[in-house]
Amino acid sequence: MSKKINNTEEKEEKKKIEKEKGSVEKEKSKKEKVVVKATFARERVITESSDAARELYDQSRFGKIIEDGKVQLSLLEALYLMEKKRVEVLDGRGKSIEFEKYLKKAKKAEPNFWIRYCVFKDMRNRGYIIKTALKFGADFRVYDRGVKPGEDHAKWIVYPVHEGEHLTWYEFSAKNRVAHSTRKRLLIGVVDDEGDVTYYEIRWVRP
Repeated sequence: MSKKINNTEEKEEKKKIEKEKGSVEKEKSKKEKVVVKATFARERVITESSDAARELYDQSRFGKIIEDGKVQLSLLEALYLMEKKRVEVLDGRGKSIEFEKYLKKAKKAEPNFWIRYCVFKDMRNRGYIIKTALKFGADFRVYDRGVKPGEDHAKWIVYPVHEGEHLTWYEFSAKNRVAHSTRKRLLIGVVDDEGDVTYYEIRWVRP
């Protein structure tokens, strides 16, 4: 009799555990399926006002928070999040913009967009937070892993170039001066025809 009761209790406990596990998996799946709606607005993309949109900024520093709790994304950030199925970009009529069409619009809005995107995407995939660095006179600033903007300064400034592109010594020297004056390391991200990126770190040396 005692053995039968124990077996019944074990079955009930097993059912309870399976039910809790199912609830956790269902909740996890629900969270993973949240896709943020956003609107293409010339040279930027504006998300809806939602917790999921603000989470993009809070967790990984995508974009910046603007009025009404919306998030303003750069064209690079929005394309990356589109590829990751985290954002759906809509046109002015509320129609979804496909990847190729978005890329065409972005290339028209920003020169050298694809080369810059290859570097942006590669850095994000490696776990770094990468932001624009126009005020430094560079394409990007990159923070060390685990560091968010506002917590510490960026470690590198990055210039993306295509492998077939030529830089004069004057241009090369100018990039070095920018890095030196901002107390950051200089990275040149060389992009090949397949979109793969090789990085070269350049430093000042005093003989």
